[in-house]
Amino acid sequence: MNNKDHAYYLKLAVEESLKSVESGSSPFGAVIVKDGEVIATDHNRVVPNNDPTAHAEVMCIRSACQKLQTFDLSGCVLYTSCEPCPMCLNAIKWANIREIWYSSDRHDADHIGFRDNTFYESDPVQLNRIVLSESNEVMKKWFDSKNKKPY
Repeated sequence: MNNKDHAYYLKLAVEESLKSVESGSSPFGAVIVKDGEVIATDHNRVVPNNDPTAHAEVMCIRSACQKLQTFDLSGCVLYTSCEPCPMCLNAIKWANIREIWYSSDRHDADHIGFRDNTFYESDPVQLNRIVLSESNEVMKKWFDSKNKKPY
C-alpha cells in the first residue's frame, strides 16, 4: 500500500472519531483492514458503555475478531485517529496486529484533557502476589489439555 491508501483508511478512522463525539463519547475512532478490505470500524464507547476498556482500538479489535471468527488478526493493519494508549497498544499486540497508522498523538490527547501520556511515563499500580497451589493446578490442567488453543 502507498501513503495515499493509508491516508484513506486513516480518514475513515477520523470519521469514526467524529461519530464518537456526536454520540456523546470521546474523539477516538479506529479501522482494521486486511488485504485492502475494511474488516471493522468502531469508535470509543467508554462513556456510553460505562466501560474504561471500551477504547476505539479495543472495540474495533472485538468487531474484527467476531467478523473473522478468530482471535488472531495477523496480517491486519490498524488505523486509529490517535496514537494508541498503552492498554490499546497491548491489546493490538495480543491480536497480532503488527502495523499501526495514526494521526493525532498522546500529546494532542493530553492537550484536550486525556491522561494517556501519564500511562507512558509511570505505572502507579501496586502489584501484590500470593502464590496459591490451586492456581498452578488450573494452569497445569490447561497445559495438559488436548483442546487448548494457545495465543
